[in-house]
Amino acid sequence: MRSLPLADPGTPPLRGPVAYLWWIARRQWGILLAAVLCGVVVFACQAFLPYLTGQAIDDGLANGFGPGLFRATGLLLVLGLVSAAAGAFGHRYDVQNWLRAAFTTSQLVGRTAARSGPAITAELPTGEVVSAVANDALRVGEVYATLARFVGSLVAYGAVAVLMLRVSVPLGVIVLVGLPTVAAVLGLLVKPLQRRQAAQREASGRLTTLGADTVSGLRILRGIGGEEVFTGRYRQQSQLVRRRGEEVAVPQSWLDALQVLLPGLFVVALVWVGAHMALEGTITPGELVTTYGYAAFLAWPVQNATMMLQATTRAVVAARKVLNVLRVVPSTGARPGTAAVPPPGSPLVDEVSGVTLEHGRVVALVSADPDESARIATRLGRFDDEAEAATPVRLGGVLLADLPKDAVRERVVVAEAMPHLFSGPLAGELDVRGAATRDDLLEAVALADAHDVLDSVPDGLDGELPEKGRSLSGGQRQRVALARALLTRAEVLVLVEPTSAVDAHTEARIAARLADARRGRTTLVVTASPLVLDHVDEVQLVRDGVLVARGTHAELLDGAAGPAVAAEYRRVVGRRMDDDTSVEEAFEVQDESVPEPALARPGSRECGTDEKHGGGEA
Repeated sequence: MRSLPLADPGTPPLRGPVAYLWWIARRQWGILLAAVLCGVVVFACQAFLPYLTGQAIDDGLANGFGPGLFRATGLLLVLGLVSAAAGAFGHRYDVQNWLRAAFTTSQLVGRTAARSGPAITAELPTGEVVSAVANDALRVGEVYATLARFVGSLVAYGAVAVLMLRVSVPLGVIVLVGLPTVAAVLGLLVKPLQRRQAAQREASGRLTTLGADTVSGLRILRGIGGEEVFTGRYRQQSQLVRRRGEEVAVPQSWLDALQVLLPGLFVVALVWVGAHMALEGTITPGELVTTYGYAAFLAWPVQNATMMLQATTRAVVAARKVLNVLRVVPSTGARPGTAAVPPPGSPLVDEVSGVTLEHGRVVALVSADPDESARIATRLGRFDDEAEAATPVRLGGVLLADLPKDAVRERVVVAEAMPHLFSGPLAGELDVRGAATRDDLLEAVALADAHDVLDSVPDGLDGELPEKGRSLSGGQRQRVALARALLTRAEVLVLVEPTSAVDAHTEARIAARLADARRGRTTLVVTASPLVLDHVDEVQLVRDGVLVARGTHAELLDGAAGPAVAAEYRRVVGRRMDDDTSVEEAFEVQDESVPEPALARPGSRECGTDEKHGGGEA
């Protein structure tokens, strides 16, 4: 048995569906060859059964119960046992080929979605990506499960033609000419079927996209009374998918009917000719039985050929859709890094704003516009090379865009204000790099003051989180995300509003623990909370996207950077102090009433922007 998913799905060619399908076949050539050999054995055995049956009948009629009859009977038994064994092993290899190809395709799509960042949603609807994994991957795998039977059918056709020519030249000619004619007629329906399947696949992808959008914004739709509008749109698209399905059913039904009718007519013609030849004495009774056996048997290869045509048609359509996803150029890392990685401890500098993170210092970034400071912090993590080209960031004097992406993700981690959680064990959600011990997990939970999460999740660290951590409150989700970010032990850790969803007492505890835990390592905290600012080594004040002052919290309040800066700074932090609304309550109301994409700050990433375990964004 082979372990799935694969450790490395490889790098496929993107030239076209045929090149992609051939690449998949080469990657699993071993099990594919084993399946084909089993298929050839099965059909070869089946092809010789009518021949040996006719020989046994003729020998029995001529010599009665003698050695010839017993020898033929024994050979029939051996062929039956070999065919059964080869069929059992062949089915196993067929399923392996199907799953291997499907999982490889799914992994490739998943890897592209994880690495592409916002580029994938800018180029493709969500439904296209979902359908590529849910449907297209299986269609791609199906062609490899059918291949062995098709190749075996071709071998059996050749063997039957030779054997029929030995029985009778006219009958052999009928087999040689009639069967390809039947297959050619059936092949005429493939092109219109492929065109209509492609149209149905596109309509189905749009329906999936519409459904996903509707579900994600359901609370908003209900709030503004727009539920009926979206229901009508979904109903309209559903009817379009139904009509496309009916259009596919027309050539499909003709194909299904003709693959029964045409082989049946072929059988009738072959038996009719054979019966007349037997009456004329041209062939023996045993050869007539052989002719009938072959006529019945050949319907199986025709059916397999038809199935292969259908599977290939679906696979080509599916591969074309998969390639649309795989061709998406990632927002970062589209070209390999060309610069040498700077040594540890190198400063991280945002050139446009002037924000500088020096080694070993815990720094806070403050702005009257929280979105402005969040944008600066987010681009420190390098999430979109094209969009951030005008706002270069350097690590040790080297542009982040010139460094290998994996090196940036390893050294710089950005944890945003609205965290994304995944389903699975809580321990796995926290330890995204897979290097933490159980004691490390508990220590990070304590630093983030998230003990209540262990109590609310059954079985604690071993308990299962539902999708997006929906069983947790907004504050709990934020603290889980903080613990997750701390566990990366990144050289540079950027935290955007890490305590915006907790009460003041919890925030004070987290602020003190966070500063102590990150002391000696580079850390940036985007916040205007005095409880946090009082614990950091330095505060950097930004106005209109440019650094205007830096100093400790006390120094900026006391006017060390000038009275104007002090007044501005007091307005920013004082607004936070004077806010009468409970932060936890505000976060909960916001989290329950607005779908997550709408909550994200302008610089935020959707959950597909980077690998969950890649480390770039916690």
